[in-house]
Amino acid sequence: MSFMPKPRVAHPGLPRNELGLTRRDYEGGMSTLCAGCGHDSITASIIQACFELSIAPHRVAKVSGIGCSSKTPAYFLSASHGFNSVHGRMPAVATGANAANQDLHYIGVSGDGDSLSIGLGQFCHAMRRNLNMVYIIENNGVYGLTKGQFSASADVGSKAKKGERNEQPPIDPALTALTMGGTFVARSFSGDKAQLVPLIKAAMRHRGFALIDVLSPCVTFNDHEDSTKSYAFTRQHYQPAVHTDFVAPATEIMAEYEAGESIKVDLHDGSHIVLRKVSPDHDPTDRASAYAFLRKRQKAGEHVTGLLYVDGSEPDMHMLNHTVQVPLNRLEWDTLCPGSEGLGAILARYR
Repeated sequence: MSFMPKPRVAHPGLPRNELGLTRRDYEGGMSTLCAGCGHDSITASIIQACFELSIAPHRVAKVSGIGCSSKTPAYFLSASHGFNSVHGRMPAVATGANAANQDLHYIGVSGDGDSLSIGLGQFCHAMRRNLNMVYIIENNGVYGLTKGQFSASADVGSKAKKGERNEQPPIDPALTALTMGGTFVARSFSGDKAQLVPLIKAAMRHRGFALIDVLSPCVTFNDHEDSTKSYAFTRQHYQPAVHTDFVAPATEIMAEYEAGESIKVDLHDGSHIVLRKVSPDHDPTDRASAYAFLRKRQKAGEHVTGLLYVDGSEPDMHMLNHTVQVPLNRLEWDTLCPGSEGLGAILARYR
């Protein structure tokens, strides 16, 4: 995980939260993502949400897998605990950490490739266990670190930078969560901070698995081979004095629209997506109607955003397994270690 520290300079008049901390205390290293990347907007929303909730940074554990999205935990809450795991295995690491210490706030950051392809099984079982964590998917429909191939969330008809058309139906994280029994399901857009920050705050306060699928357009992989402005064309025709690389900065995409309305958002490559914000009369406690609504709008080519479903009555992983309330690293040795007789009794239960 790349890390470049930010200068520790802050204006003395910055607002402070209940802990006496400023927003700067919730930042991380300098981002190495492409200029204009929606992932950086998500990072800013996480920082704002934790600041407004007055959560002490050292009470947060952030985990990730592999991909552009999985680099982002380096860019927020530098004073928190962190673990960058292998591809698709972030939920297993989060489960183990949560089993040992349930007193921390767990934030998992993943991508559509990390969660919906190699990590799909891990993703589903974390929901099945109702693991108490916030799980954010930074969803851009491509594999950014391996040059923009289609991911499992790519929409039918979308084109890659080489011009091929995706013919396979996408895996929708929100529909998957509803099917698997997820207890908090939401979707947002990286450029809609007014919606995303409250959703993250609500997810942080939810006891159980809280999924937020965030549409986050990739600004880099729109340089098709036939374009004379593409990186491939430029590299074939220039004579460099030294080897270097450059990703042209792009303007961050923002969107503002009212509840119940839809909006077409133009992306950097000339394509567009249609967002529809849930209406005030949407019932987020009815799983069946939420699923039907999502399917209906999906067929209309729309991505529904907002709090889609929530159920605070389901037991989380610790309640289901009747674990001790005290984190394992705080237990006395004679309590933590059952001794040879106690271990024998435990093993006898599996014979």
